Amino acid sequence: MVRIISMASSIRPLSSFRFSSSSSRFALPLASFNPSRKLVFSHLASAVPQSHLFGLKASKHLKGNGNGVGVVSAGNVAQASTSASQENALEWVKKDKRRLLHVVYRVGDLDKTIKFYTECLGMKLLRKRDIPEERYTNAFLGYGPEDSHFVIELTYNYGVDKYDIGTGFGHFGIAVEDVAKTVELIKAKGGKVTREPGPVKGGNTVIAFIEDPDGYKFELLERGPTPEPLCQVMLRVGDLDRTINFYEKAFGMELLRRRDNPEYKYTIAMMGYGPEDKNAVLELTYNYGVTEYDKGNAYAQIAIGTDDVYKTAEAIKLFGGKVTREPGPLPGINTKITACLDPDGWKSVFVDNVDFLKELEGV
Repeated sequence: MVRIISMASSIRPLSSFRFSSSSSRFALPLASFNPSRKLVFSHLASAVPQSHLFGLKASKHLKGNGNGVGVVSAGNVAQASTSASQENALEWVKKDKRRLLHVVYRVGDLDKTIKFYTECLGMKLLRKRDIPEERYTNAFLGYGPEDSHFVIELTYNYGVDKYDIGTGFGHFGIAVEDVAKTVELIKAKGGKVTREPGPVKGGNTVIAFIEDPDGYKFELLERGPTPEPLCQVMLRVGDLDRTINFYEKAFGMELLRRRDNPEYKYTIAMMGYGPEDKNAVLELTYNYGVTEYDKGNAYAQIAIGTDDVYKTAEAIKLFGGKVTREPGPLPGINTKITACLDPDGWKSVFVDNVDFLKELEGV
């Protein structure tokens, strides 16, 4: 799974990327990096050019003049090449086998949070790993095994008991069969309910809002049985059309639905890799006139499975994303990943599907 970099100077730097197992998954704290390690990372950058992965076939775009290949202006060739590359990338992204793997964020009291999630929200503690030499502990929780379910990865850094959630992160969504009963249980356990059960504004779905011990908000949605109870991650964005376009093209997500609510001055878009009642989705929220948000240092990122991190990274670049970690295997193990930022600066990590399953075999 993935470790993230703390955004607050008072917090000990976290590792850039981390996957865990009961044996030798990796944790690479930035504080322990040395020049030789930096050299290792520098050689992991993809050396595969876009022209090779999603390139232009000259025979389709350079006209013959009877004596050989005709002369075409450099600008036209570059434009045609970019267009063809984007077309090829879009076709591949749509075919890529992608799935939301997990969401990563930091908490101040790991045992307290685990207790709340298991007793109040009905999650299972899937695994836990302590790394005393790196001064952090991770816990993975969810409603089913990691190879088939979207799960939560909690990160506890020794001695850090509070984080800033910021204004950009919204909430997580949990589908339950009876919202009222769930809220009663949460209250009995001392949980904080910030919105009592009732129909959503402008709709019929019964919802409620609660907060976990760290102040992360959870929306409880009343639904029938579902294979993916951990069903939403809501993030706020500054330009909804731009963000939808990016996630459709670079991430291969589908726009499942879009709803404008002018009365309350916001618009939402649900995006994901399958229907909302069977898959975890991103809920993107645009508040009228708000273009930037404070992301704090609590929420970190989502991880997504892919068949090819190299092609994924190139597609992200082609469609305007920023790759923050070039694709390649992490030092010491074979798991290949790449990391990027969307147009609003929200981070995602793509993980090789085969490597991910191999990692889980060691759990």
